[in-house]
Amino acid sequence: MSNRVRIWDLPTRIFHWALAAAVIGLFITAYTGGNAMVWHFRLGYTVLALLAFRIVWGLVGGRWSRFASFIYSPTSLSRYLRGQSHPDHLVGHNPLGAGSVFALLGFLAAQVATGLISDDEIAFAGPLTKFVSGATVSRATWYHKDVGQWVLAGLVALHVAAILFYLWRKKENLVRPMIVGDKRVHTGVQPSRDDALSRIAAAMVLGICGALVAWLVRLGG
Repeated sequence: MSNRVRIWDLPTRIFHWALAAAVIGLFITAYTGGNAMVWHFRLGYTVLALLAFRIVWGLVGGRWSRFASFIYSPTSLSRYLRGQSHPDHLVGHNPLGAGSVFALLGFLAAQVATGLISDDEIAFAGPLTKFVSGATVSRATWYHKDVGQWVLAGLVALHVAAILFYLWRKKENLVRPMIVGDKRVHTGVQPSRDDALSRIAAAMVLGICGALVAWLVRLGG
């Protein structure tokens, strides 16, 4: 027996696709250069606000968006890799997907943080460079340009490859639930809350996160 259950609430879905669009935009503007770098910075600030929102929403959001629902022990990961899946692995993020999510969030945070204190020594510098030493700026710039972006590119490629693998080999569409929110799962699964009040709360959280990022950027003005 199975039924359709709300797994991904609307705020989580909007976050997911907004972050994907912003990351693509960051790569495009980084290699376009010139005046496009203005948008590179704006997109970086957007990603920072989205990441801050996701941290908060990972604590108070819908049931399957909370970090507590996809923090797995090494034993759970080992059993999953051996084909001994727990029923919850088929609902939200499975152990491999959870690892991918945390890796992407972590390296995106590192990329944005180093971008805030990077300097291309031509025309653009992060807004917080004046608060750190020249050596720190140099290291941050090196990581941001020569390490971080390639790590992220690799993680994104693995993420897409995993989605295609599940679609072609396991006949499981992981994209559709992230668009419509619902997923057909076994009976007895607790749905994520996704009503008007939770959506208003999410909008307020995002607004606060955006305001904090704007304040942080103005510190370097």
